[in-house]
Amino acid sequence: MELRATKDEKRLLAQAAAYERLDVTSFIMRNVLPTARDVVDRAERIVLSERDTARVLELLENPPKPTPALVAAARRRVART
Repeated sequence: MELRATKDEKRLLAQAAAYERLDVTSFIMRNVLPTARDVVDRAERIVLSERDTARVLELLENPPKPTPALVAAARRRVART
């Protein structure tokens, strides 16, 4: 992986890494990885409103009867296996 940075940015990163007694790569990784994890976590999480949460819980506790299309799809699936 390469990082494009100006001379001033490189100097600043080196200085900050030195203060932390780390090499530049370790300094960058230590500070960037938590942010990367947060970004991925937020992007992959589904956040429901209170109303939507109640609806999901209601459907889990009292699922609707399967539609004819769902029954037909399940039969086709069983027939293929």
